[in-house]
Amino acid sequence: MSERTIGTVAGPGSPSSGRLRHPLGLGWRQYRLERRMFWRNPSAAFFNFVLPLLFLTGAGAALSGNQHQLNRLIPMIAGMSVMSTTFTALAYNIVFLRERGVLKRIRGTPLPTLSYFGGVAANAVTNTALQIAIIVLAGRVFFGIGWPLHWGALIVFVLVGVVCFAALGVAFAHAIPNFESTAAYVNAVFLPVVAVSFYVFDSHSAPGFVRTIAEALPLKPLIDGLSGAMVAGGGLGSHLDELAVIALWGVFGLYLAVRGFSWEARRA
Repeated sequence: MSERTIGTVAGPGSPSSGRLRHPLGLGWRQYRLERRMFWRNPSAAFFNFVLPLLFLTGAGAALSGNQHQLNRLIPMIAGMSVMSTTFTALAYNIVFLRERGVLKRIRGTPLPTLSYFGGVAANAVTNTALQIAIIVLAGRVFFGIGWPLHWGALIVFVLVGVVCFAALGVAFAHAIPNFESTAAYVNAVFLPVVAVSFYVFDSHSAPGFVRTIAEALPLKPLIDGLSGAMVAGGGLGSHLDELAVIALWGVFGLYLAVRGFSWEARRA
């Protein structure tokens, strides 16, 4: 029996019925379900954990002995991980669930919308937190990088980045017509944004117009904030402009995500 409907199964006299029917209780059960489904999906685990770690391992091996470049590599991979565990993962998942009719069936159950999306959002936060923890630990153990210098700034930038890219991922899912084209649509955004942001962050000779584009997008400001928190020594107060850019993209993404959200598939 689906855990999404378990809150409606417990009888009125059941001691747990009140707890299960409470939005927080249902959100917690949805979160647990999302965690199980995530680990049963090899492609999700690959894009969320394996792919960023492959980048980290390959680039770390190539830059071995160059501590300055390794110090720049870690926040770059951390920023990409935030984007991959939220924007990429949610764009894939929302389109899949919508086109397979799962969202429509969820909409027809007594599960509150807030509980459902709360569980989905908490799952994205968990994946991101795990990924950042792995990167921080790998930087400490394998690449000679110390612990983050400003834990508070790191937490703030990760949380704001998660909200921003999660909202943009849900919003972008509205533009994808079917699941078969999801990879093409997502990679058409993900890869150029990562390439431009990495290039500008790592190169002082980037053309002015390229730098302007990168700094207007949310990934480069996120990398700057993570770099300050993890290795460069700049706290939250040194990166308020970057935080504002990410927050503005988050507000824009939330608006589009709510305004254009559809529970039903676009094709018959």
